[in-house]
Amino acid sequence: MLRAIADLLPDKTQNPFPVICGTSAGAINAASIAVSAKNFAEGVERLETVWSHFRVNHIYRSDLGGVARNTMRCLFSLISTEYGQHNPVSLLDNSPLEALLKSRFSFRSIQHSIHSGALHALGLTAWGYTSGQSVTFYQAAKEVMPWKRAQRLGIPAEIGIGHLMASSAIPFIFPAVKLNREFFGDGSMRQLAPISPALHLGADKVLIIGVRKPVTDEPKRASATTYPPFAQIAGHALNSIFVDSLDVDLERLLRINETLKLIPPEVLVQTNIALRPVDAMMIAPSEGINEIAQKYTHTLPRIMRYLYRAIGAMGPNGSTLLSYVLFEMAFCRELIELGYRDTMQQQEELKKFIGIEG
Repeated sequence: MLRAIADLLPDKTQNPFPVICGTSAGAINAASIAVSAKNFAEGVERLETVWSHFRVNHIYRSDLGGVARNTMRCLFSLISTEYGQHNPVSLLDNSPLEALLKSRFSFRSIQHSIHSGALHALGLTAWGYTSGQSVTFYQAAKEVMPWKRAQRLGIPAEIGIGHLMASSAIPFIFPAVKLNREFFGDGSMRQLAPISPALHLGADKVLIIGVRKPVTDEPKRASATTYPPFAQIAGHALNSIFVDSLDVDLERLLRINETLKLIPPEVLVQTNIALRPVDAMMIAPSEGINEIAQKYTHTLPRIMRYLYRAIGAMGPNGSTLLSYVLFEMAFCRELIELGYRDTMQQQEELKKFIGIEG
């Protein structure tokens, strides 16, 4: 989607989005665009180069020694409470991702982008395991103030590698990351209002990159003959964490817009109602990402195929879980092409929304 927008913009245009927010893998993408805000197309090209050349071993240990070591750590944590308290425990070891991000990001460029006016604010959301709060760490212009709402707050920070690792720490799969006094995990957990951080940071219209194919038909009711594998249950759980809240929040935003149309402007002023209409547009994939993942199971390293087969992720019912961990270039490239096509099919509406002329 970002590549399509870059192609629609004139050459060497600066970032068209003053406020950029991201969660989970989206946090990495958001930070990459913020770093290169002075030249949007250059930032997108750099980001696409990374994603289109990904291999699993760039994200987590997929060699026999790494998998065996991490498996033993998980087993030790089950039989020893003290071991689990002092050692990060997760299904996979994502230390390669940290090394990759350190080599690719110049975090000092974020502040340079803000000073130059190419960026107003960058917000990355993570979830606190102790407080149970959804925390948006933001780096922004001076006029942006912290906020606090029910179970969610915004805190100014100098964005760094820890914030990216925390926001993308998928529960159970990747280890939590300690920031300041608390351990944080993937920001999509209990993110009840995922559009809210962008509004707090000053956005008056929101372009949303969706990750789930719109549901047009009711799912077929079939009689189950076997117990659902672990991967199928985990996949549904992750979807409820990562995907469902965005659809609900977008629906809420559109309903508030319709309600505000019925209230005369002078009444809004007199009653001091802190609500304002917010334009929103979402581009969602026209194909199911889990279905695409199923086509590329063979690209995984052999040891990972054995591991995922053991939990039922290699079959059709486990493809949703697989789509969260299938960092292979063929899969990523097809997703990039899908996003490009879906965006170009709506290019006239998109150009009008962003304000691209000609």
